[in-house]
Amino acid sequence: MDADGASVAGGDDFDALLFRSDAPTADARDARATGPIVTADGEVLHGPPAATHAAAGTGGAGSRFPRGLAAAAALVAFAILGTGAVYAGNATAERAPVAAVSTPTPDPVRSAPAATAEPARIRTCSVADLAADPRLGELQAQVRNAKTGEVLFDRGGDTASRTASVLKVLTSAAALSVLGPDYRAETTVVKGSEPGSVVLVGGGDLTLTRLPVGQESTYIGAAHLETLAELTRAAWDADPANQGQPITSLVLDASLFGDPDWQPSWNTKERVDGYMPKITALEVDGDRDDPTADVSPRSDDPVGRAGDAFAEALGGGLDVTRGTAPEGAKELASVQSQPVSTLIQQALLVSDNALAEMLARLTAIKQGAGNTFDALQESTLAGLQQYGIDTTGIVIADGSGLSDDNAVPPSYLTQLFMKINARDGDLGYIYDGLPIAGETGSLSYDDRFTGDNAVADGSVFAKTGWIDTGYTLAGIIHADDNTDLTFALYALGDVSDDAKQAIDTLAAAFYRCGDNLSDN
Repeated sequence: MDADGASVAGGDDFDALLFRSDAPTADARDARATGPIVTADGEVLHGPPAATHAAAGTGGAGSRFPRGLAAAAALVAFAILGTGAVYAGNATAERAPVAAVSTPTPDPVRSAPAATAEPARIRTCSVADLAADPRLGELQAQVRNAKTGEVLFDRGGDTASRTASVLKVLTSAAALSVLGPDYRAETTVVKGSEPGSVVLVGGGDLTLTRLPVGQESTYIGAAHLETLAELTRAAWDADPANQGQPITSLVLDASLFGDPDWQPSWNTKERVDGYMPKITALEVDGDRDDPTADVSPRSDDPVGRAGDAFAEALGGGLDVTRGTAPEGAKELASVQSQPVSTLIQQALLVSDNALAEMLARLTAIKQGAGNTFDALQESTLAGLQQYGIDTTGIVIADGSGLSDDNAVPPSYLTQLFMKINARDGDLGYIYDGLPIAGETGSLSYDDRFTGDNAVADGSVFAKTGWIDTGYTLAGIIHADDNTDLTFALYALGDVSDDAKQAIDTLAAAFYRCGDNLSDN
């Protein structure tokens, strides 16, 4: 079963408004002020505005009234308030002439007022009813504003759970970090240890095709065994040491990848149904019966299939055995895969499991973590470190997401997709490989984003996922209000194929809401 739903795999409103107002409380201020100084002539010399206004009526600081009125006012104030209210004025006037008045004492130093918090944004576009759709099973979800990182919607977003094929995004990001976008897997032929012997050494390129040159497999641009055979014969014939000695035997070396070749948690029906091959360093066409089909049954012996095809391309009649290349053996010929940047886009667009496992294993080997499934936890997380996002809780069991043992929190994905949306580093290659709703890849099938959900066609760039125990979708939404959102949706548990439509409906609602999306 593929992780993308039925079209590839035969199966891969808003009514609740909440208003909230959080008005911040302003800090209280002390308003301490001294009384005014009044001269014998009734002139107000200084004082803060409040005191000045009290003594001088409607005038500003330093305003003057006729002397008689000012004196009368002073007498009235004295009579009513007593000496305490006017000592600073009359007492001074009686004690010294105007010229002797000293510079006014400044106001006490006041601390700056504390900054006040911005009022909380009130968002009113609720998707609560849609999120409660029973078709979604045990829903986990998170949505962020891709620019600010603000979480707009969350349902168990920090809980690590199985992701299905959405895991391919992490595999791709780690491969870009460790291998780099230009890395190519190489298949080589070297001289064997016996006369007339050559060794076909698998370099982990599962895209190598047995189709003749000029005919494309499902992996556009893949290297051809036919080309490798022609180069091998030419190099063999050009070597004087081989004069009169034809190629008589072929050794198959698939030792680059360690055993087991099948992840223990995978259901073997995935191979029979045509969604996953055994993972070996030497195979052709992802071990498909039909090299041109995305979904095609796989064999029990991918190494043998590749060896037989190469022996035939060399002219046939060869003795084919298994083994390893001699130390320091002379290289006769080689061919290379497409670069990682291309392989990632091919893997994401139609959710190709073989390509994802190829990238994961090559990443582990380059990282120095090992060459088995057990090495992927260390190597994938190490490859993700450069993106600066906390990987706590993440469990990596494979590269494709087919295992139920994988676990990634939706919150990790929404943060990683923020960087993908911004094309940080080499992550733009992932963006360019994402299926687009209604247009490309696994989101263009006739059971995705149909009906009212088609409103989001061309605006949802996301990786799909499907395993027996859940459906997933995660990526980027260019919302109707021109806000970029990142999201991750897991519909887990006892769910059926119609979970895909419920997921699409929720994603289309995110598109309509944009930055007005409410978490209530």
